[in-house]
Amino acid sequence: MVSKRSRLILPVSFIMAVFAGSLQADEQTVKIIMPWDGEGTIHSIGVDKVLFMGALEGIMYVESATGELDAAFANCPTNQYINVKTRKTEASGYCNIAISGDDTVFAEWSCSGEIGVCKGTFTLNGGTGKYKGVTGSSELVIRSVLSSLVAGMSSGSVVRAASGLAVLPKLTYKTASGK
Repeated sequence: MVSKRSRLILPVSFIMAVFAGSLQADEQTVKIIMPWDGEGTIHSIGVDKVLFMGALEGIMYVESATGELDAAFANCPTNQYINVKTRKTEASGYCNIAISGDDTVFAEWSCSGEIGVCKGTFTLNGGTGKYKGVTGSSELVIRSVLSSLVAGMSSGSVVRAASGLAVLPKLTYKTASGK
């Protein structure tokens, strides 16, 4: 997916600030929508249990309270457990959100639910450059067809065509300096 990453970063100018205007206020709230593509491997871990190990990549589109729209590239390594029989799923992972060469935000997330929708939390746990010490959190909803794709796959199969949508409806955050 390296070529896809390069293809996404260059046209979007990769250096757009994700949290536009955020450095002027103590606390900011934004809505984020991220269409993503995933790639990884499937592993049978039980009679009716499957594990997806891979990464989700996409552009995070950020809408601030003032209606501005900015973007950043996110790479999110993930593990997703799927019970094919009960149709339950849970997932967790991390995100490296590249705003520019010097400005990065790190996050951790987890969710659970039924095949097709996973709800949970998304937590910011630091950054670099302007976002050093950033903290914050939001509810998280991940929509995906990944669970449907893996149902008939054998252990060790590679998934290259997973896609979905992640939504952070109300990400509230602040930087370490309070700006």
